[in-house]
Amino acid sequence: MRTLVIAEAGVNHNGSFDLAVEMIHAAKRVGADIIKFQTFEATDIVTADAPKAQYQKANDDATSQLQMLRRLELTRQNFVDLKRECECAGIEFMSTPFSIKAAKFLAEIGMRRWKIASGEITNLPLLEFVASVADNVILSTGMSTEGEIETALEVLLKGGLSLDRITLLHCTTAYPTPLNNVNLRAMDALRKFGVAHIGYSDHTKGTLIAVAAVAAGATVVEKHFTLDVNMPGPDHKASITPEEFVEMVAHIRDVELALGDGLKRPNDSEIDNISVARKSIVAAAGIKAGDIFSAENLTIKRPGTGISPMMWHRLLGRVSKSDYKRDQLIDNKELI
Repeated sequence: MRTLVIAEAGVNHNGSFDLAVEMIHAAKRVGADIIKFQTFEATDIVTADAPKAQYQKANDDATSQLQMLRRLELTRQNFVDLKRECECAGIEFMSTPFSIKAAKFLAEIGMRRWKIASGEITNLPLLEFVASVADNVILSTGMSTEGEIETALEVLLKGGLSLDRITLLHCTTAYPTPLNNVNLRAMDALRKFGVAHIGYSDHTKGTLIAVAAVAAGATVVEKHFTLDVNMPGPDHKASITPEEFVEMVAHIRDVELALGDGLKRPNDSEIDNISVARKSIVAAAGIKAGDIFSAENLTIKRPGTGISPMMWHRLLGRVSKSDYKRDQLIDNKELI
């Protein structure tokens, strides 16, 4: 199955519409299927004295979360234009709403596939609204217990969605995520909920873990990207560059090919090697017609074009029908 790759632009446009447009075209060039932004008005989603996370303090000089988010806002018209730009560029537009107001606006401009951020998994009114308008929902599960995930799914299902229209993303909400906190095997725990797809939202450094997630069964991968990791802003340091994104997508596509269909059988590329690598029963010394085949006059050597060594015990004790020179393959007629 082809992995859906989401380029998480988030707020890495730093509040600049022109930079957001540039990111759309960069995301298309690097092979992303979707570019995702974040839609909010700062005063709708944080109080005046809401603290910043440690990673935000380290990467942004705003004195409060409210001040930081105000710098990162885009206007409604910006989002209308960004959606149109995505359509022209041939990449799917998506944006995460952080309030009912933002969600209603995204519904008005025709967004059909929705992403619910990890921090909103306990936002009941938002879950109810999204369930009422979405064709498909991608629900990120960072910071969540299985009980919280189950409750959120119940809300989405009650609101009109079905399990085959929901994707769960495993996620660790830490920027960047330490490798010992990734826990890719948690994707297995998400499968029991019976949703359409299981994926992974990656906040680790580099691209290795995102690619590993595909090998572990993720069919959706989300990764933060930026045009410059040295730009000011809270998320740039936990993002990858377009060059890294190209590499990640290429490796994901390679892993998809390598995963195959799960059936164990000889593959086309190894058929010719069977006769070369396997062995046959051959004469260990000269054998005359009428001699008895034994462990002393038989041995097993390559190539594998004669009697299989699995027939060893069937051949022992039989009377040879022909003469054989040393290293000559024993003829299949000896088993008739």
